[in-house]
Amino acid sequence: MNALNRHFLLVALSASLVALLFPPSFIWVKPFIAPLLALIMFGMGTTISTGDFRDVWRKRNIVLLAAVVQYTVMPGLAMLIGNMLRLPEELMIGMVLVGSCPGGTASNVIVYISKGNVPLSVTMTMFSTMLAPVLTPTIIYLLLQKSIDVSFSDLFLSVFQLVALPLFGGLLLRHFFAKQTAQLETVLPSISVIAITLIIACVMALNAERVLAFPATVIAAVVLHNLGGLAAGYAVATLARCEVIDRRTIAIEIGMQNSGLGVTLANQFFQPLSALPGALFSLWHNLSGIALARHWNEKATAVESEA
Repeated sequence: MNALNRHFLLVALSASLVALLFPPSFIWVKPFIAPLLALIMFGMGTTISTGDFRDVWRKRNIVLLAAVVQYTVMPGLAMLIGNMLRLPEELMIGMVLVGSCPGGTASNVIVYISKGNVPLSVTMTMFSTMLAPVLTPTIIYLLLQKSIDVSFSDLFLSVFQLVALPLFGGLLLRHFFAKQTAQLETVLPSISVIAITLIIACVMALNAERVLAFPATVIAAVVLHNLGGLAAGYAVATLARCEVIDRRTIAIEIGMQNSGLGVTLANQFFQPLSALPGALFSLWHNLSGIALARHWNEKATAVESEA
Protein backbone atom coordinates (compact mmCIF):
# COMPACT_ATOMS: atom_id res chain seq x y z
CA MET A 1 0.00 0.00 0.00
CA ASN A 2 1.56 3.31 -1.05
CA ALA A 3 1.69 6.51 1.02
CA LEU A 4 -1.47 7.94 -0.52
CA ASN A 5 -3.49 4.88 0.40
CA ARG A 6 -2.01 4.68 3.90
CA HIS A 7 -3.04 8.26 4.62
CA PHE A 8 -6.41 8.04 2.88
CA LEU A 9 -8.40 9.19 5.92
CA LEU A 10 -6.11 12.16 6.57
CA VAL A 11 -6.27 13.16 2.89
CA ALA A 12 -10.07 12.95 2.85
CA LEU A 13 -10.40 14.94 6.09
CA SER A 14 -7.99 17.62 4.88
CA ALA A 15 -9.82 18.02 1.58
CA SER A 16 -13.16 18.19 3.41
CA LEU A 17 -11.86 20.92 5.70
CA VAL A 18 -10.66 22.98 2.74
CA ALA A 19 -14.03 22.45 1.04
CA LEU A 20 -15.91 23.66 4.12
CA LEU A 21 -13.77 26.77 4.55
CA PHE A 22 -13.53 27.59 0.84
CA PRO A 23 -16.36 25.83 -1.07
CA PRO A 24 -15.41 27.04 -4.59
CA SER A 25 -12.23 24.96 -4.33
CA PHE A 26 -14.27 21.77 -4.81
CA ILE A 27 -17.71 22.77 -6.13
CA TRP A 28 -16.29 22.44 -9.66
CA VAL A 29 -16.18 18.65 -9.11
CA LYS A 30 -20.01 18.37 -9.10
CA PRO A 31 -20.45 17.69 -12.86
CA PHE A 32 -17.75 15.00 -12.64
CA ILE A 33 -19.14 13.01 -9.68
CA ALA A 34 -20.96 10.50 -11.89
CA PRO A 35 -17.98 9.96 -14.25
CA LEU A 36 -15.64 9.56 -11.26
CA LEU A 37 -17.90 6.90 -9.72
CA ALA A 38 -18.14 5.14 -13.08
CA LEU A 39 -14.35 5.23 -13.44
CA ILE A 40 -13.91 3.63 -10.02
CA MET A 41 -16.46 0.91 -10.81
CA PHE A 42 -14.76 0.24 -14.16
CA GLY A 43 -11.47 -0.21 -12.36
CA MET A 44 -13.06 -2.59 -9.87
CA GLY A 45 -14.47 -4.57 -12.78
CA THR A 46 -10.94 -5.29 -13.97
CA THR A 47 -10.19 -7.03 -10.65
CA ILE A 48 -13.05 -9.56 -10.73
CA SER A 49 -14.28 -12.36 -13.02
CA THR A 50 -17.55 -14.00 -14.02
CA GLY A 51 -16.71 -16.81 -11.62
CA ASP A 52 -17.01 -14.36 -8.74
CA PHE A 53 -20.63 -13.70 -9.64
CA ARG A 54 -21.35 -17.42 -9.83
CA ASP A 55 -20.20 -17.53 -6.22
CA VAL A 56 -22.63 -14.70 -5.41
CA TRP A 57 -25.50 -16.74 -6.89
CA ARG A 58 -24.67 -19.50 -4.43
CA LYS A 59 -24.92 -16.88 -1.69
CA ARG A 60 -28.24 -15.41 -2.85
CA ASN A 61 -29.77 -16.02 0.58
CA ILE A 62 -27.16 -13.64 2.01
CA VAL A 63 -28.25 -10.96 -0.46
CA LEU A 64 -31.85 -11.38 0.66
CA LEU A 65 -30.84 -11.32 4.34
CA ALA A 66 -28.87 -8.10 3.84
CA ALA A 67 -31.86 -6.45 2.16
CA VAL A 68 -34.13 -7.42 5.07
CA VAL A 69 -31.68 -5.92 7.56
CA GLN A 70 -31.22 -2.84 5.36
CA TYR A 71 -34.92 -2.04 5.27
CA THR A 72 -35.73 -2.90 8.89
CA VAL A 73 -32.72 -2.11 11.07
CA MET A 74 -31.70 1.16 9.39
CA PRO A 75 -35.11 2.91 9.47
CA GLY A 76 -35.77 1.43 12.91
CA LEU A 77 -32.46 2.76 14.20
CA ALA A 78 -33.25 6.18 12.72
CA MET A 79 -36.52 6.35 14.64
CA LEU A 80 -34.93 5.06 17.86
CA ILE A 81 -32.02 7.49 17.76
CA GLY A 82 -34.24 10.41 16.72
CA ASN A 83 -36.59 9.80 19.65
CA MET A 84 -33.72 9.22 22.05
CA LEU A 85 -32.13 12.57 21.13
CA ARG A 86 -35.53 14.28 20.84
CA LEU A 87 -34.91 15.60 17.36
CA PRO A 88 -37.42 18.09 15.91
CA GLU A 89 -39.89 16.69 13.37
CA GLU A 90 -38.07 17.90 10.25
CA LEU A 91 -34.76 16.38 11.41
CA MET A 92 -36.53 13.15 12.37
CA ILE A 93 -37.94 13.03 8.84
CA GLY A 94 -34.44 13.44 7.44
CA MET A 95 -33.09 10.62 9.61
CA VAL A 96 -35.85 8.23 8.57
CA LEU A 97 -35.40 9.19 4.91
CA VAL A 98 -31.74 8.17 5.06
CA GLY A 99 -32.59 4.99 6.95
CA SER A 100 -35.23 4.02 4.39
CA CYS A 101 -32.90 4.36 1.39
CA PRO A 102 -31.06 1.49 -0.33
CA GLY A 103 -27.32 0.90 -0.11
CA GLY A 104 -25.18 3.55 -1.77
CA THR A 105 -22.71 3.10 -4.62
CA ALA A 106 -19.93 4.37 -2.34
CA SER A 107 -20.24 1.12 -0.39
CA ASN A 108 -18.93 -0.80 -3.39
CA VAL A 109 -15.82 1.37 -3.46
CA ILE A 110 -15.22 0.99 0.29
CA VAL A 111 -15.66 -2.80 0.01
CA TYR A 112 -13.09 -2.84 -2.79
CA ILE A 113 -10.57 -0.86 -0.74
CA SER A 114 -11.13 -3.10 2.29
CA LYS A 115 -10.46 -6.21 0.16
CA GLY A 116 -14.05 -7.33 0.65
CA ASN A 117 -16.37 -9.23 -1.68
CA VAL A 118 -16.96 -6.67 -4.46
CA PRO A 119 -19.37 -8.80 -6.57
CA LEU A 120 -21.47 -9.47 -3.47
CA SER A 121 -21.48 -5.77 -2.59
CA VAL A 122 -22.53 -4.74 -6.10
CA THR A 123 -25.28 -7.36 -6.15
CA MET A 124 -26.62 -6.19 -2.79
CA THR A 125 -26.60 -2.56 -3.95
CA MET A 126 -28.49 -3.44 -7.13
CA PHE A 127 -31.01 -5.62 -5.28
CA SER A 128 -31.77 -3.08 -2.54
CA THR A 129 -32.09 -0.36 -5.20
CA MET A 130 -34.63 -2.44 -7.12
CA LEU A 131 -36.69 -2.71 -3.92
CA ALA A 132 -36.41 0.99 -3.06
CA PRO A 133 -39.30 2.37 -5.19
CA VAL A 134 -41.69 0.15 -3.23
CA LEU A 135 -40.09 -0.16 0.20
CA THR A 136 -38.75 3.38 0.71
CA PRO A 137 -42.15 5.14 0.35
CA THR A 138 -43.87 2.34 2.30
CA ILE A 139 -41.49 2.56 5.27
CA ILE A 140 -41.69 6.35 5.36
CA TYR A 141 -45.48 6.21 5.35
CA LEU A 142 -45.59 3.54 8.08
CA LEU A 143 -43.14 5.36 10.34
CA LEU A 144 -43.99 8.99 9.63
CA GLN A 145 -47.43 8.94 7.97
CA LYS A 146 -45.88 10.98 5.14
CA SER A 147 -46.30 10.23 1.43
CA ILE A 148 -43.52 10.41 -1.16
CA ASP A 149 -42.98 9.03 -4.65
CA VAL A 150 -39.76 7.32 -5.78
CA SER A 151 -39.22 6.79 -9.51
CA PHE A 152 -38.16 3.21 -10.22
CA SER A 153 -36.85 3.96 -13.71
CA ASP A 154 -34.73 6.96 -12.67
CA LEU A 155 -33.29 5.23 -9.62
CA PHE A 156 -32.50 1.94 -11.32
CA LEU A 157 -31.12 3.62 -14.45
CA SER A 158 -28.81 5.73 -12.29
CA VAL A 159 -27.39 2.71 -10.46
CA PHE A 160 -27.17 0.72 -13.69
CA GLN A 161 -25.18 3.47 -15.40
CA LEU A 162 -22.90 4.20 -12.43
CA VAL A 163 -22.38 0.66 -11.13
CA ALA A 164 -23.39 -2.24 -13.36
CA LEU A 165 -22.39 -0.92 -16.79
CA PRO A 166 -18.84 0.28 -15.97
CA LEU A 167 -18.24 -2.79 -13.78
CA PHE A 168 -19.26 -5.07 -16.64
CA GLY A 169 -17.00 -3.10 -18.99
CA GLY A 170 -14.04 -3.64 -16.68
CA LEU A 171 -14.89 -7.32 -16.34
CA LEU A 172 -14.91 -7.73 -20.13
CA LEU A 173 -11.60 -5.89 -20.42
CA ARG A 174 -10.03 -8.29 -17.93
CA HIS A 175 -11.51 -11.29 -19.72
CA PHE A 176 -10.05 -10.38 -23.10
CA PHE A 177 -6.89 -8.53 -22.02
CA ALA A 178 -5.90 -10.26 -18.77
CA LYS A 179 -2.17 -9.44 -18.86
CA GLN A 180 -2.70 -5.77 -19.62
CA THR A 181 -5.33 -5.26 -16.93
CA ALA A 182 -3.19 -7.05 -14.33
CA GLN A 183 -0.73 -4.15 -14.61
CA LEU A 184 -3.49 -1.72 -13.58
CA GLU A 185 -3.98 -3.30 -10.16
CA THR A 186 -1.07 -1.38 -8.66
CA VAL A 187 -2.53 2.03 -9.58
CA LEU A 188 -6.27 1.36 -9.15
CA PRO A 189 -6.32 1.89 -5.35
CA SER A 190 -4.64 5.29 -5.72
CA ILE A 191 -7.09 6.33 -8.44
CA SER A 192 -9.94 5.31 -6.15
CA VAL A 193 -8.47 7.33 -3.26
CA ILE A 194 -8.22 10.47 -5.38
CA ALA A 195 -11.70 10.04 -6.86
CA ILE A 196 -13.42 9.40 -3.53
CA THR A 197 -11.58 12.32 -1.91
CA LEU A 198 -12.80 14.66 -4.66
CA ILE A 199 -16.37 13.39 -4.30
CA ILE A 200 -16.43 13.74 -0.50
CA ALA A 201 -14.92 17.23 -0.68
CA CYS A 202 -17.46 18.27 -3.31
CA VAL A 203 -20.36 17.05 -1.15
CA MET A 204 -18.96 19.10 1.73
CA ALA A 205 -18.53 22.18 -0.45
CA LEU A 206 -22.14 21.94 -1.65
CA ASN A 207 -23.40 21.63 1.95
CA ALA A 208 -20.84 23.87 3.66
CA GLU A 209 -23.36 26.31 5.14
CA ARG A 210 -25.40 23.53 6.75
CA VAL A 211 -22.40 21.65 8.10
CA LEU A 212 -20.66 24.75 9.48
CA ALA A 213 -23.75 25.47 11.56
CA PHE A 214 -22.42 22.49 13.55
CA PRO A 215 -25.68 20.95 14.72
CA ALA A 216 -24.10 18.77 17.41
CA THR A 217 -27.23 16.73 18.14
CA VAL A 218 -27.75 15.86 14.48
CA ILE A 219 -24.09 14.95 14.07
CA ALA A 220 -24.38 12.61 17.05
CA ALA A 221 -27.53 11.08 15.56
CA VAL A 222 -25.88 10.50 12.19
CA VAL A 223 -22.76 8.97 13.74
CA LEU A 224 -24.82 6.62 15.92
CA HIS A 225 -27.00 5.67 12.94
CA ASN A 226 -24.05 4.76 10.73
CA LEU A 227 -22.10 2.92 13.42
CA GLY A 228 -25.24 1.06 14.47
CA GLY A 229 -25.79 -0.06 10.88
CA LEU A 230 -22.21 -1.25 10.52
CA ALA A 231 -22.41 -3.18 13.79
CA ALA A 232 -25.82 -4.68 12.97
CA GLY A 233 -24.65 -5.80 9.54
CA TYR A 234 -21.58 -7.50 10.94
CA ALA A 235 -23.53 -9.08 13.81
CA VAL A 236 -26.26 -10.50 11.56
CA ALA A 237 -23.69 -11.84 9.09
CA THR A 238 -21.83 -13.48 11.98
CA LEU A 239 -25.02 -15.10 13.26
CA ALA A 240 -25.68 -16.34 9.72
CA ARG A 241 -22.19 -17.93 9.79
CA CYS A 242 -20.95 -15.99 6.80
CA GLU A 243 -17.26 -15.96 5.90
CA VAL A 244 -15.22 -13.10 7.35
CA ILE A 245 -14.88 -11.38 3.97
CA ASP A 246 -18.67 -11.48 3.54
CA ARG A 247 -19.29 -10.20 7.08
CA ARG A 248 -17.22 -7.14 6.32
CA THR A 249 -18.99 -6.65 3.00
CA ILE A 250 -22.47 -6.89 4.53
CA ALA A 251 -21.52 -4.52 7.38
CA ILE A 252 -20.34 -1.87 4.92
CA GLU A 253 -23.32 -2.35 2.61
CA ILE A 254 -25.84 -1.88 5.43
CA GLY A 255 -24.00 0.92 7.22
CA MET A 256 -23.51 3.03 4.07
CA GLN A 257 -26.82 4.34 2.75
CA ASN A 258 -27.68 6.12 -0.48
CA SER A 259 -27.75 9.38 1.44
CA GLY A 260 -27.78 11.35 -1.81
CA LEU A 261 -31.23 9.92 -2.49
CA GLY A 262 -32.25 10.89 1.04
CA VAL A 263 -31.18 14.50 0.42
CA THR A 264 -33.00 14.56 -2.93
CA LEU A 265 -36.24 13.27 -1.40
CA ALA A 266 -35.96 15.70 1.51
CA ASN A 267 -35.57 18.67 -0.82
CA GLN A 268 -38.40 17.46 -3.05
CA PHE A 269 -41.06 16.58 -0.46
CA PHE A 270 -40.13 18.27 2.84
CA GLN A 271 -38.54 21.36 4.38
CA PRO A 272 -34.85 22.20 3.68
CA LEU A 273 -33.89 21.24 7.24
CA SER A 274 -34.87 17.63 6.49
CA ALA A 275 -31.93 17.41 4.08
CA LEU A 276 -29.37 18.06 6.85
CA PRO A 277 -29.11 14.46 8.18
CA GLY A 278 -28.53 13.17 4.64
CA ALA A 279 -25.86 15.78 3.95
CA LEU A 280 -24.03 14.94 7.17
CA PHE A 281 -24.43 11.22 6.54
CA SER A 282 -22.76 11.67 3.14
CA LEU A 283 -19.62 12.94 4.83
CA TRP A 284 -19.57 10.72 7.89
CA HIS A 285 -20.31 7.33 6.30
CA ASN A 286 -17.49 7.85 3.81
CA LEU A 287 -15.05 8.77 6.56
CA SER A 288 -16.05 5.89 8.82
CA GLY A 289 -16.03 3.59 5.80
CA ILE A 290 -12.53 4.71 4.85
CA ALA A 291 -11.27 4.13 8.41
CA LEU A 292 -12.85 0.69 8.51
CA ALA A 293 -11.58 -0.18 5.03
CA ARG A 294 -8.05 0.77 5.99
CA HIS A 295 -8.21 -1.38 9.13
CA TRP A 296 -9.60 -4.41 7.30
CA ASN A 297 -7.23 -3.92 4.37
CA GLU A 298 -4.24 -4.02 6.72
CA LYS A 299 -5.59 -7.16 8.41
CA ALA A 300 -6.16 -8.85 5.06
CA THR A 301 -2.67 -7.88 3.87
CA ALA A 302 -1.14 -9.24 7.08
CA VAL A 303 -2.95 -12.56 6.62
CA GLU A 304 -1.81 -12.77 2.98
CA SER A 305 1.82 -12.11 3.94
CA GLU A 306 1.70 -14.88 6.55
CA ALA A 307 0.18 -17.40 4.13
